[in-house]
Amino acid sequence: QLARIQTDSVVEMLRELYPDLRIEIAVAMSTTGDKILDTALSKIGEKSLFTKELENALERNEVDLVVHSLKDLPTSLPPGFTIGAVCKRENPLDAVVFHPKNYGKTLSLLPEKSVIGTSSLRRAAQLKKKFPQLEFRDIRGNLNTRLKKLDEKEDFSAIILAAAGLKRMGWENRIGQLLSPEDCLYAVGQGALAVEVRAKDQEILNMVSALHDADTVLRCIAERAFMKRLEGGCSVPVAVNTMLKDGQLYLTGAVYSLDGSDSLKETMQTSVNYPQQNEDGPNDDVQHVGITAKNVPGQAQEAAENLGVELATLLLSKGAKHILSVARQLNDAR
Repeated sequence: QLARIQTDSVVEMLRELYPDLRIEIAVAMSTTGDKILDTALSKIGEKSLFTKELENALERNEVDLVVHSLKDLPTSLPPGFTIGAVCKRENPLDAVVFHPKNYGKTLSLLPEKSVIGTSSLRRAAQLKKKFPQLEFRDIRGNLNTRLKKLDEKEDFSAIILAAAGLKRMGWENRIGQLLSPEDCLYAVGQGALAVEVRAKDQEILNMVSALHDADTVLRCIAERAFMKRLEGGCSVPVAVNTMLKDGQLYLTGAVYSLDGSDSLKETMQTSVNYPQQNEDGPNDDVQHVGITAKNVPGQAQEAAENLGVELATLLLSKGAKHILSVARQLNDAR
C-alpha cells in the first residue's frame, strides 16, 4: 500500500508537469524483501533486496521508470541504471508508535523490560544505548502488518517506524513520539523518494529530472557517499543527519556496535553555493553515487559527494572499520 501511494504521488507530480502524458502504473510486483518475512532484513544479505525484480522489468523495457524509497537503493546501482529524480524529502526522522495501552507515553516513561519492535539494526543500536532498560526485538512486514502486530497482540509495547511512511499513509496521528537526531540519527536517504530509470534513456531522464529537489539531492548525495565509503548496508548500523543552511551543507555521520556501546560520530560541513552552469556535452550524465541530477549545479554535487567521503574517511581513521566488521560478524552469527 505504501509503495502504491509513493508511486501515485510521483505520477501525480508528472501529470501536473506534463498534462498530455499518458502514464500507466504497471502491476505491483513483489520483491525478495517482500517475500522473506521471517528473517531479519540484515540477515538476508542481498544488497538489492527490494529493487532487483523491478530493475529486471526496467531492463526489459516493460516499464520506463520505477519509484523507490531512496533508502532501499544500494549506493552502487547496476550498470545501465540511474536515479533520474530525487523528490522533495518528507520528514526523515524516526517515529515511535505505541501500543494502545501506552498512549500518551514516551520511550523513557515505559516500564522496565518493555519490548520495542524494530527491523533496523541502526535504530536498535542507538536506542539500546539511550534506553538500556528497554528490550528491542525484530519485527518485519509492511507498515500495515507491523501496526496490526502491535495493536492486536501484547508482544510489543511500541514499534519504531520512519515518520515519512506513516505520514504518506495518512497515519500521522499514530506517531506518539518523534525521535530527534539527538535520540536517533536516521538512515541514509530516509524520507526521500527516488525515480530509477535507464541511464541511456535521455527522453525519460529529461522528463523526470524536473522532479529533482535540489536540497534533497545534495543532502542525499552526501549521505550516500558517506555510506558507500564505509561500505555500509543493512547489516551494519550506520546513521546520518544532514542540514542545508545558507549555502552550507552539514553532515553528521555515525557508526555503532550492535548493542550501541561502541560508537563514533562526527560532523563536517562544506559550501554547496555554486551557480548552475550550462554543462553541455558528455558531462550531462555524470552520476554521483547513482544519482543523475542535470538541473543541480555539478560543482555542488561534487562538493556534497566529497563531504560524505571525507567524513567517512575521518571515521575510518578513528576505528570505524573495526566497529563495523565486529557488528557484521555478530549479526551474521545471530
